[in-house]
Amino acid sequence: MKKTIFISIICLINSMTINAQQIKGIIGDTNWMGNWTNFKPTAAEYPETTNILTGVIDSDLTLYKKNTYRLIGVVYITNNAVLTIEPGTVIRGDVETCGTLVISKGSKIMAEGEQTDPIVFTSNREISARKPGDWGGIIIMGEAPINKIGGVGFLDFNLDPMANHYGGQNQDSNSGILKYVRIEFSGRKLNALKELNGLSLAGVGRKTKFNFIQISYSNDDSYECYGGDVNFDNIISFRATDDDFDFTQGAQCNISNSLAIRYPFSSDVSGSRCFEIDSFDKIENADVTKKLTKITATNITLANLEENNQGLVREAIYIKDKSYFSLNNSVVSGFKNCILLEGKIANISANLAKINLQTVLINNCDGGIQSEIPANDPEIKNWYSNESFSIEYSKTSHSALFKESNPKKTFDFRLKVDPIVVSGN
Repeated sequence: MKKTIFISIICLINSMTINAQQIKGIIGDTNWMGNWTNFKPTAAEYPETTNILTGVIDSDLTLYKKNTYRLIGVVYITNNAVLTIEPGTVIRGDVETCGTLVISKGSKIMAEGEQTDPIVFTSNREISARKPGDWGGIIIMGEAPINKIGGVGFLDFNLDPMANHYGGQNQDSNSGILKYVRIEFSGRKLNALKELNGLSLAGVGRKTKFNFIQISYSNDDSYECYGGDVNFDNIISFRATDDDFDFTQGAQCNISNSLAIRYPFSSDVSGSRCFEIDSFDKIENADVTKKLTKITATNITLANLEENNQGLVREAIYIKDKSYFSLNNSVVSGFKNCILLEGKIANISANLAKINLQTVLINNCDGGIQSEIPANDPEIKNWYSNESFSIEYSKTSHSALFKESNPKKTFDFRLKVDPIVVSGN
C-alpha cells in the first residue's frame, strides 16, 4: 500500500513538472499548426484567376470558394461596406500592379476560414517564381485611439487620401475577423525606404478578431500595429524580411500562443527582429499626453533557425524608449540577445519597471537583456537576476528543445517533454 501511494505521489509530481514545462512557449494538447498552415508556399499549387477585384468597392460583397480572385492595383472597401470571404477562397495579388487590399475606416472584412479550409492571400506568380514582395498586402484602418496629434493618422503607402485615415476614440471598434488565414509573399517595396507589410493594422479596435493567421515571406514586417487596441491569438510569422511584429503610435496589444520563425539570410539591412516596440514613429507628431505603446505577450515562441548566429539576425526583441512590454511564459531561442534596449533609455531602473519578464526560457542566446550602451548592462543584469522573474538560461539545440524544428518535416514548436517512466515493485 505504501509503495502504491509513493508511486502515485511520484506520478503526480512528474505530471506537475510536465505541466510546468509546457506552459513556456506555444501550447496546445495537439499541434494547432496542423492542416491550415503552409511553410513551403513556393511549391503550393493554386488555381488560376477567374475573377478580378479592382478599384473602389462601396457595397457589401462576398467572395466565393468556387472562384479565384486577383487583386489588381489597390482595392478599397469603403462606405461601411462588408467584404465577406468564404472558407477555402484564394485571392492572388497582382505582381504588375502591386495588388493590395485596403479595408477603410468603418468598413469590415469577414474572412473566417476553417482549419481544413483556410483562406489564402498569395502571389499570382507561378510555382517556384514567387518571392517576398510580389504584391502589397492587407491594410485595415479603424476607429481606435492612436497617440498622434489630433488623434488621426495617415499611412505613408501612396494611398487615396479619401480612404487613407485612421484613429478615433472607440477602442471597442470592430473591423471584422481574420481566422484561419494565410498571407504569402506580400510587402512590395514602394521606394528605397518604404515597403508594405503583410498585415497593417491602423487604429484597429479590440472587437476585431485575429486568430490562426500565418504570414510567410513578407518583404517587410509580417504584422504592424499603428496604435489601436488589438488582441492576437495563435498567429505565426515565418521568414519575414523585416520585423515579425512591429508596434508604434501607442498600440495596446495582447498577443498569446503565437510564433515567430526567423531565417537570418532573409533579414534586411535596417535590423530585423521578432518584436520591435516603440511608442512614437516621430516624436514631433506625437501627443505625449496619450497612451504609450503597451504590449503583453504570453506563451510566445521566438526561434532563429540558424543556431550559429552567423546570419543577419541579432536580438530577438528591440524596445525603444517610453514603451511598455511584458513577456510571460515564453521561449526565446537561437539569437544573439534576447532583448536589446535602445540607448536613449536613460533612467535605467525607472524604465526597467516597464519591461517585465516572467517565466521565460532564454535558450542558446549569447546574451539576455542588454542595452545599446554597454555601460548600462551591469545595472540591467542585476535587475533581471532577481529570482522573482523566473528567467532560465539553457544551451540546447532546437532539435532537443522543440517537438519538431526540422523544416523538411511538419513544424511543431511546442516544447519537447520526454516521457517519464515510473517503475517499482
